Amino acid sequence: MAQQRKIGEIAAVRWSVLAIVSFTMLGGYMITDIMSPLKPVLERELGWTSTEYGLFSGAYSWFNVFFLMIIFGGILLDKAGIRFTGMASCLVMLAGGALKYAAIKGLIPVDGYLFGINRQVLLASVGFAIFGVGCETVNITATKIAVKWFKGKELALALGLQVAAARLGTMLALAFSLPVAEHFGVSGDAAESFPLLMALFILCIGTMGFFLYTFYDRMIDSENAGGGDAASDVFKYSDVFHLLRNSGFWIITALCVFFYTAVFPFLKYAPDLMINKYGVEESLAGFIPALLPVGTLIMTPLFGSLYDRRGHGAEIMIVGALILTAVHVFFALPILNTWWFAMLLMVLLGVAVSLLPSAMWPSVPKIVAEKDLGTAYAFIFWIQNWGLMGGPLLIGWLLNRYCVAGKSGDTVLYDYTLPMEVFAATGVAALLLAFVLRYANKKKRYGLEQPNIRRR
Repeated sequence: MAQQRKIGEIAAVRWSVLAIVSFTMLGGYMITDIMSPLKPVLERELGWTSTEYGLFSGAYSWFNVFFLMIIFGGILLDKAGIRFTGMASCLVMLAGGALKYAAIKGLIPVDGYLFGINRQVLLASVGFAIFGVGCETVNITATKIAVKWFKGKELALALGLQVAAARLGTMLALAFSLPVAEHFGVSGDAAESFPLLMALFILCIGTMGFFLYTFYDRMIDSENAGGGDAASDVFKYSDVFHLLRNSGFWIITALCVFFYTAVFPFLKYAPDLMINKYGVEESLAGFIPALLPVGTLIMTPLFGSLYDRRGHGAEIMIVGALILTAVHVFFALPILNTWWFAMLLMVLLGVAVSLLPSAMWPSVPKIVAEKDLGTAYAFIFWIQNWGLMGGPLLIGWLLNRYCVAGKSGDTVLYDYTLPMEVFAATGVAALLLAFVLRYANKKKRYGLEQPNIRRR
């Protein structure tokens, strides 16, 4: 009599699980980037400054960084398991997103200043910070889910598809946020908040999808360990200290923070860059940055599949960091200030954002034990959040202090040369760390050059 296959060995179930969890991530990334194309609108209609916008954009990381919430989330994931941590994090995302919407919409009294900060900016920032706690923990949980279902199989491809879903959320936010707001009439009634409301609705669907996933998670745990999350049975708090003594972990963490600091804070200002440097109309400015996620939808899974089958993870990361640095250098140079050149650079940036993460995230399980993955990803995301918080604030301050180039009506114009030089410098740091990781891999034999798919 044929032995019944385990649920984790059924390809259709495996990929369905990935689709469900990835859609939850898509909703989270939509809310993360939904306000980026609306920077000029927030300044013009609500009276925000570039510094206040930078404060708001970086607020995503406040609680994760200063209260260590993302680290606690990773430890909770390893101790309490995927189901509890994931469901709780989805609800935290919804609560924070709702507060962010209420502040921008003006549903809560926000007149005046508190601690020298515009009350509306402060309240929206607190909502964004609460949302960031849930979103980052969901990202860690989704990554561990992919490892759980795809380790020894198409792991890099699975993680690449997760990244692609996240970038699709970013693309939708960048491309359609301003057109949707304009359709509903950007004016004193705060119609600029309507795109955020739409993103919240999509996140609600994603949350329901994650609740559906928990049934699959319970089934695979029942097959593998007699019920309950297997990771919670073996993780010990002392494992944190073993993790922190792992030099390879610190190298890939530093690489991650510099790379993503050159990407996500840049996207917060990319539509404004298109307006100020390349002369793109405000209503179309979000479409050029949206080319970055479009490219990653195809290329990240493609490069992930290449890593699964051929290996060479360190080389893939080096090439990605090199392209990233070159793109930011060209953005900083005063040449070819035309829309088509900006499109070309954004496509190349999409290649970089596909290459490096497609190899970086699947490499972590080769450096860190699986039982510690939740905590490892939490520490990586925590340090990354320093860049996600400080990057937008620094760029906003630089724009206000050194880069004001004049005014066109009620709209302030900026020279983006200095901010792009800052992003180029972070790209150089990421490139150097990619070479350091390649050297460490040869010395420690992590296996980054080996394929992920185990040959039987």
